[in-house]
This record gives sequence, C-alpha cells and structure tokens, in this order.
Amino acid sequence: MLNPTPKTLLAFAVMLVLSGCAFTRVDPPTPDPAPAQFKEALPASQAAAHAVPDAWWTLFQDQVLDELERRVVIGNETLKVSMAQLTAARATLDASQSAVYPTLNAGLNGTRAYTATSNAAENPSNNVALSANATWELDLWGRLSMATQGAQATFNASEADLASARLSVQASLAQGYFSLRAAEVQQELLQRNVLAYQRSLELTQVRYNAGVAGLTDVLQAKTQLNSTQTQLADATAQRAQLEHALAVLLGVPPSSFSLPPTATLPAAVAVPASLPSTLLARRPDIAAASERVKAAYAQIGVTDAALFPTLSLSASAGYGQNSIANLLSAPNLLWNAGVGLTQSILDGGVRKQASAQARAIAEQVTSSYRQLVLTALQEVEDNLVLANRLQDEVNSQTDALQSAQRNLDIVTAQYRAGTVSYINVSAAQSSALNAEVTLLTLRNRQLAAVNTLLKNIAGRWNES
Repeated sequence: MLNPTPKTLLAFAVMLVLSGCAFTRVDPPTPDPAPAQFKEALPASQAAAHAVPDAWWTLFQDQVLDELERRVVIGNETLKVSMAQLTAARATLDASQSAVYPTLNAGLNGTRAYTATSNAAENPSNNVALSANATWELDLWGRLSMATQGAQATFNASEADLASARLSVQASLAQGYFSLRAAEVQQELLQRNVLAYQRSLELTQVRYNAGVAGLTDVLQAKTQLNSTQTQLADATAQRAQLEHALAVLLGVPPSSFSLPPTATLPAAVAVPASLPSTLLARRPDIAAASERVKAAYAQIGVTDAALFPTLSLSASAGYGQNSIANLLSAPNLLWNAGVGLTQSILDGGVRKQASAQARAIAEQVTSSYRQLVLTALQEVEDNLVLANRLQDEVNSQTDALQSAQRNLDIVTAQYRAGTVSYINVSAAQSSALNAEVTLLTLRNRQLAAVNTLLKNIAGRWNES
C-alpha cells in the first residue's frame, strides 16, 4: 500500500490544475464563412469611392440632425438601461474573477462564561481569541476559469448590446427626422394646392354665375378643395406626432420640445453598392450574439466540471487565552492546515441534467446567432437593391411630375377659354398633386433605405 507524501500530493494537484480544463472544455462551432460579395452589389466601376465618418449621419449635411444626434446619446432612456446592464455585467465579471483566488477572514472574539455544578458555582472564565482563516478551492477541472470566461463573454456581449442600442437609436432618430421633414414638405405642397383649388373654385363660381359652367363644375371644385384640406389637416397632425416621437427619443417631454419647420428634405447620399460582406463583422448585434455563443459553451464546461470532485485547501492560525494581556505570545499560538476532497455520490441526476440543459441552450444560442447573420445579410441585400433602384424611380417620377404640371397648365388655359369642362381641370390637378406626393414618398423611402443600410453595416461602408 502506497503512502503518498505531501510533496507527491501537491505535485498531483498541480498536474490536475494544469490539465483539468482539457476534461471539460467544449469549444463553440466555427461560424459559417460569409460570401465574398453581396448579391445586389454593382460593378466596382459604378461604386462611389468616398469614405464614411464615424458620425455617419453628417453625410446628410443637416445641422439640425447633427445636433439632435449629439443630444440623443446623452438623454435617451433606452441607452441608460443598456448602460446599467453593462455595469451589472462588469460586477458579475469581477465577482467571477475573484472566485479563483484564496479567501482570507480575520476575527477577534471575546467570551465570558461560567459553569454551574452540583456543589457550587465556579468562578466565571474568560476567553479571548484572535484568528485568521484562509480557504482556496483548486480549480482542478477548470470550473472557475470557465465561469470567468463565460462572465467575460457576457460582459463583452453587454458592451456590444450598448453599441447596438446606440446605433439603433441614432438610426431611429435619423429616420424620424426625415419623416418629419417629409411631412412638412407635404404640408407645404398641400397648402399650395389648397390655394390653387380655392382660385379654381372662385373661377368656376364666376363662370357658373355667368351661365357658361354647370353646377356640377362648382360641386367638383368644392369636393376637390375640401378633400385637399382634409389631407392637409392629416399631414399637420402627422408632423406633430413625429415631433412628439423625436422628443421621447431625446428623453424629454413632448411639451418641452419643438423644431422650427423648414419644409426641406435632405438630399439622399450616394451609396457605394460594391460592399464587402465582411462589414457585417462590425455590427454590434452580431458581435453580441457571437459572445453569447462563447458564454453558452463556457457554461457547458462549468456544468461538466461539477461532475468531478472538488479539492480545497484550508488553513487557520491565531492566538487564544483567558485575557487580552500578552495575547500575542508564542505559547498562545494555535494553527491548523488541511486538505478537503469532496465528491457528490447521489444527486438524483441533477448534475447530468444541468449538463444536458447547458448543451441544449448552447445549440439554441448558436442557431439564433446563425439566424441573425442570415437576417443581416438579407437586410443589407434588401436595402442595397432599394438604394440602387429608388434613384431610378426618383428620376422617372421627376419626369412624370414635369409632364403632369405642363398638362395642368394646358388644361387650365383651355378651361379659361371654354374649350374643356372643369372635370378635365380636376383630373389634371389630381394627377399633378399625386405625382408630386409620389415623388416626395420616393425621396423619403430613398433616405430611409440609405439610413437603414448604414445601420445594417454598423454606420460605415469601408472596413478601416
């Protein structure tokens, strides 16, 4: 029978510490390779070559938008929630890192007691003790180190969550701002048409009074005017609601926030359609999902390590006697040291179930990560094709608007000359108004596509 010496036991413990992680470590799967180029990319010869700054919204060259973007990262309440979650993750990481080190406790105790016997009460006795206790769990199977790795990955994910929330809020603010300016442009357009329809109604009324126009012409002119006034009231309410939404994004009450109207929509930014798909690696939401995969696989190692014995070292030392005088003297010194090995024998399969659950969660998180990457690829492809095609639609609709306005001028002149009925004027007016509203909608969609594309590629379309 072997009698291992303390040196032999220590050497064996060190060997287990160095090799323990190999028993329980499970590495996450390798991510699927991304395609070299997006499907909807244009030839490199057609791609814009300019770079995008970190403050990507400045590309729209709107000083009001720049100021709102500066304010939103300070006042937005959603970002404050993400910052608090990051602080909590940091505390968890610090706690897990502390668990790998020994713990040391110190104490000073004093007691006074007496014992009653059948003969007589003995004199009270005093006891004073000054002690220090140290314990250290040896990380044989990597449980503590993998818990720290998991906490680090969770903290990294929280950092990426904060960046993702910031990017989302910035993009939402930009889109809300564009929609507000589009509503203002629509207000101005409808106000202009209301005035034109009022003049048409006055002209039709004069012609009716002169007997050269029918009552149906007057009623048609009134219907068109009233319908446009209704649309104007709706656009005014929509503009107010969008302003309220911007106030909430900025973290202020709607009653204390207002933007002077400009009725000007920023110009769309030229998009370099030739984009490397590796830009998706910069997206913070994808980075957060990747870190959560690492944390999930680290948790597998933690649960597997629980199947093995736990080895801990303990030591205590102190002084004790019946008075505090000369307490710190050699005769009063007490100490002990020990090694503890603990192994659970029966637990009803709890540890194995925990290990199986950790593996299932890891598979779930991995699939969610892969789905997120696929969705990100689709989002970029969708907005690439929108950004590329909407400019063609804007150009075509601009030509359509010019034709509709020219037709309106001709028909109005014919109506004044009495060669056509008012129904022709009404149709031409409606056609011109619809053409201008459609052009405004296309310009707003174009801004939304570029803004969303910038969000989808983390705010820039170069890799540096």
